Order: sequence, then structure tokens, then C-alpha cells
Amino acid sequence: MKKIVLLLFSLFLLMISCKDKTTKKESQQPKTAEKKSTKAANVSILKKEFVIAGLNDISHKVWLYLPPNYKSSKDNYPVIYMHDAQNLFDDLTSFVGEWGIDETLNQLYKKTGKSFIVVGVENGGEKRIEEYTPWTHPKYGGGKGAIYVDFLANQLKPYIDANYRTKPEANQTAIIGSSLGGLISFYGGLKYPNVFGNIGALSTSFWFSDNVNNFAKENANQQNTKLYLLVGGKEGESMVPDTENMSKLLLKDGFKKAQLKTKIVPEGKHTESFWKAEFLEVITFLYNL
Repeated sequence: MKKIVLLLFSLFLLMISCKDKTTKKESQQPKTAEKKSTKAANVSILKKEFVIAGLNDISHKVWLYLPPNYKSSKDNYPVIYMHDAQNLFDDLTSFVGEWGIDETLNQLYKKTGKSFIVVGVENGGEKRIEEYTPWTHPKYGGGKGAIYVDFLANQLKPYIDANYRTKPEANQTAIIGSSLGGLISFYGGLKYPNVFGNIGALSTSFWFSDNVNNFAKENANQQNTKLYLLVGGKEGESMVPDTENMSKLLLKDGFKKAQLKTKIVPEGKHTESFWKAEFLEVITFLYNL
């Protein structure tokens, strides 16, 4: 009987010991850091949301970056229109990291006094492909990009110009995006050269449709549009040659050489951190900073 009692007592001590070790082990595990908002104080989301007729029934939020000196001055400012607003300013809402547009521009203002307004339109989540592609793809669908671009040019820009101190001229207005956002920026800028005089097409998904080539040929003979093409060497096999071929096509069909810059970054990857690192150089070219 004593042996049984001793055995049970030993088992009890062993269980307590294991539980204590497990607890200590769990307590030593690193805590997952919670994402926090990183947007600057001069970034806000408009109270007015936009449902784009013919596109989908999603209410699109619009983010607005105002220059640090906006309230203290009476100046008018150039405007940059961008897509995927969730990823532009705030790590809390970003998919895999933010562009840090607000930090970059606040620092630019601090160093040079140069200021911009940035208007970022949130993508429609699962509808993003539809919104950012002017043509369809046999596998991925899409094809409603023209409706989205028409909204930017004919509804959103007039609203921004009417409610904020902007420089509304085409040469003071840019449209910038990456990936499919680069494709819709490329399309939107060439379709509306009198609205968007500056185009930043970063890591552009030219692969999505061969129709982009005919569209580029038909709209290459631009006299005033400036275009910045950026691509990384580690974005996939077709990305660099697609971008180089587009650059050659545009120049062949009338695009001014001095108005076009094509940059290939050998180590560049298809990531927000890549576009964040290159953003200042993009606007430096487009706006002659």
C-alpha cells in the first residue's frame, strides 16, 4: 500500500513539474507585435465616400495628404493621384507594408519647402483586378479600368479642385501606382493627357493584356506628358523585358525622349518597400524637383 501511495505522489510531483516547465516555456515565447497606426497627422480620410457608377457597389474611401504648411499658407499645390490607398500611408491598414508617402513628403518639405497634395483611392478588395485593368484577361478577368479612370478624371479631380487649394493644370497633376496600379496609371495618363500630365508607372503589369501595346501606339505621340517607368530585376522573368519593350515602343511612335525615364533596379522586388524607396526619385523627375 505504501508503495502505491509513494508512486501516486511521485506521479503528482512529475505532473506539477511538467506543467511548470510548460508555463515557463510559453512565457518565454516572443509576443507578436500588434500593428499600430503610422499615418502622419496631416493625413486624413474624407468623410465623403464614392460609389463609382458602373464599376461596382463598393463605397470607396479616399485618403488625403495635405502639406505641412497647408493651414498656415494660402498657397496652391500640385496634386498626385494614387491607388491602393490602404498601403500608402498607414502600416495598420497596409497589406504587407506601407509606402510611407506622408513621411517622405514631410521630410521633403522640411528640407526643400516643396509641397504636394496626395489623393489616394482605396481599392475594392476582391474587385481590385476589375478596377485596375482596362482589358480582360482569360484567367483573371477584369476589364473595368476605363470606368475607374473616368471617375478619377471626371468626378474625383473636379471634387478635389473645388474643395482644396490645388494647381489644377495637367503639368501639375500626376497619376502614380504600382503593379496593376501601374497599369491603370499608365492607361489613365495616356487616355487623359490634358488631366494627368505626369505618370508614374511602377512595376507595371504590362503582361496582363497585349491590348496595352496597341493602346500605347495609338497614344504615344504626346507632346507634354512625362512618364516614369520603374521595374526591378527580381520581379519575374517578363517584367524587365516588358518594360523595356514598352519604352522602345513609345519612343518609336512619337513619345518625347526627354519626357520619358526608364529605370531598372537589378535588386528590385515586387514589394511596397521597393516602391517606397523609389518614390522620391519618381516625383523628382516628374516635377523637376
